[in-house]
Amino acid sequence: MADKRMTTIYPRSGCSSPACPTLPADAPRSSPGEVGRVDAGRRRRVRLGTVLVFLAVWLCVSCAAVAEFTPVGMAELFPSDRQSKTTLVINKVLERFHYRSFRLDDGFAQQTLLNYFEDLDPNRSFFLDRDVERFTRGANRLDDDLDEGKLDLAFDIFRVYRMRVDSRIEYANKLLEQDFDFDRSETYRFDREDAAWAKSDAELDDIWRKRVKYDYLTLKLADESDDDIREQLRKRYEGISRRIHQFTADDVYQAFVNAYTRTLEPHTSYMSPSTSENFDISMRLKLEGIGAVLSAENEYTVIQRTIAGGPARQSGQVHSGDRIIGVAQGEQGDMEDVIGWRLQDVVDKIRGPKGSVVRLEILPKAGGSGGRSREVELVRNEIRLEDQAAKAYLIEKPANAPDLRIGVIEVPAFYRDFRAESEGSRDFTSTTRDVRRLIAELQGKGIDGLVIDLRGNGGGSLTEATSLTGLFIDEGPVVQVKDALGKVDVEVDPDPGVVYSGPLAVLVDRNSASASEIFAGAIQDYGRGVIIGEPTFGKGTVQTLIDLDRYMPGNAAQLGRLRLTMAEFFRVSGGSTQLKGIEPDIHFDLGPDLSDHGERSLENALPWDRIRPARYAPYRPVDVNLLRQRSAARIRDDDGFRMLTSRGQLLTEINNQQEISLRESERRRESERRDRVLKEERNRFLRARGLEPVDEDADEVDEDALERQQEVIDRIQAEEAARILADVIVMQDAADRPRAAMRD
Repeated sequence: MADKRMTTIYPRSGCSSPACPTLPADAPRSSPGEVGRVDAGRRRRVRLGTVLVFLAVWLCVSCAAVAEFTPVGMAELFPSDRQSKTTLVINKVLERFHYRSFRLDDGFAQQTLLNYFEDLDPNRSFFLDRDVERFTRGANRLDDDLDEGKLDLAFDIFRVYRMRVDSRIEYANKLLEQDFDFDRSETYRFDREDAAWAKSDAELDDIWRKRVKYDYLTLKLADESDDDIREQLRKRYEGISRRIHQFTADDVYQAFVNAYTRTLEPHTSYMSPSTSENFDISMRLKLEGIGAVLSAENEYTVIQRTIAGGPARQSGQVHSGDRIIGVAQGEQGDMEDVIGWRLQDVVDKIRGPKGSVVRLEILPKAGGSGGRSREVELVRNEIRLEDQAAKAYLIEKPANAPDLRIGVIEVPAFYRDFRAESEGSRDFTSTTRDVRRLIAELQGKGIDGLVIDLRGNGGGSLTEATSLTGLFIDEGPVVQVKDALGKVDVEVDPDPGVVYSGPLAVLVDRNSASASEIFAGAIQDYGRGVIIGEPTFGKGTVQTLIDLDRYMPGNAAQLGRLRLTMAEFFRVSGGSTQLKGIEPDIHFDLGPDLSDHGERSLENALPWDRIRPARYAPYRPVDVNLLRQRSAARIRDDDGFRMLTSRGQLLTEINNQQEISLRESERRRESERRDRVLKEERNRFLRARGLEPVDEDADEVDEDALERQQEVIDRIQAEEAARILADVIVMQDAADRPRAAMRD
């Protein structure tokens, strides 16, 4: 999310026209005091239409109340004067304050229209090629229209879209009255993101014939009855049409403006007045969630990642990439199919009173599009700071150095209790304070080296990233922040002196982002420790939330809010953390292709860049070549890494798949093969560790045993990081090697 201390750019008076916003020449900028958590996940090509939602009481994006559906008439779907004024304000704000240079021309307008079509119809299942061609011919005037606040083209497109949806849903329901031949050899392209738009109604009919057959077969493989399948699919398809009929003029406007802003940069987005109001309400209500970051991908709600301390993470049954296809209330409530739902509506179903039960029907990522679903029961709860607190444990007697003890500190987030701090509390909670205490405890147990585990850490407070780095360096800069005007501020270690001076390693993965990348990058630049794991997410930009009403002084109209990218992070060595992220010194190749993950998967992401290095005094770095060789040799013979690599290769296969068989026998064989690949390696590894594997798909799951099983799997990489650090220690001259020491 944006800086928790959101500041607004204030206007000045003197507007010569009621529709003309005024912008101060030197508007105050939002200080990047807190680094937002990463807000986009992996997909083949992620668009701004993919909205991420933090299901926690303090991390929540707007979710509209959808208890009842009230259709919106076509006559209401036209632009308003308020929306015209909002467009003019947004144009000026983007031109003046966005980090990336902005120019509204024919090319930009053309891409905006294409993005709008893709956001409305990401799987290319409703519009025809002639629709796209007809409207994009008008793109050469769209830049002039937007300069004048004219929005007719956007609303014309949406009205055609609504008619196309109604036509397709009517056809799909007719198909449900027919029988299907599941012995026929044919395939369905379920991922049409990069396919051509259908040329004719007949071509679209065939796409939908296969889609309905695919949907039916998927439920048939889950042992649903014929009557139940037809009824469930009928409700699903009618729900798609019903939800499109709920789009108000504000919803249409928001969809178009978000296509417009993501043409510039993926983290810039707009919230309409109603969305902004619901956002504020959701921040006040005592409604809790499951602790997960969700996105909309085609017609599915996808788990991007789970949050430490949340019900989803603690269950051990919900994982990144899983798709939510059903939601039920309480232990006995009916499961409601949510395929095709708007993301906000799914969120509204999932959130509820603390302590209440929500059941999710999950389609695991590892099963692919043709896999079996499973039901997971979760108890809604608030995500508290203490649930995200850093934790420590010991790895004793690593195989390559049995006389050593390596401490591991898991840091799931860069947290800081700003409220307690502002109230004057001397003992407020923070990452740096907790890690300082844990270091002292580990030193009391005689550790020889320390691993900081940042896997899955999506970011948090910049203040904490800076001060945590300061525990391991004597003094100096930690990160540079460049704003849209080119001004560079340097964040420095606030507390000279070293708390821990011993051998250090930092473990990262593809989901380590933002503040995690600042910390890991500084440790790497200083040569203070070895960075181990996967290339990180690559989120190196800073956003702020702007109230657009401030630009229309004396005007009662509500314009909404704009989330704006206004700065970029650079390492002390000069390179940005944007896009590339942090490249580990020792790389764990776990199978999945990381070129299409994180910031690298986002359209129009800011490129990697470099500025002048800061002045800093690096430590003597470790020669990592021998460390790499030794680690690679161990990993080749390690059952745990063999399991992780096998799973990663299977996920890559699934990610690259665009078509699937509609022959039942082939689907069953493929599902069984994937289950076998996943379970055989996992079970072999767990039994070697003395654990009897827990079947997540069983009717009754021993959650304590499942938690122990997941902990063992999670520590595979940490244990190898400890062995790498042990190699570092052994390689150093024992007489010269500094032991861990606490400094006052």
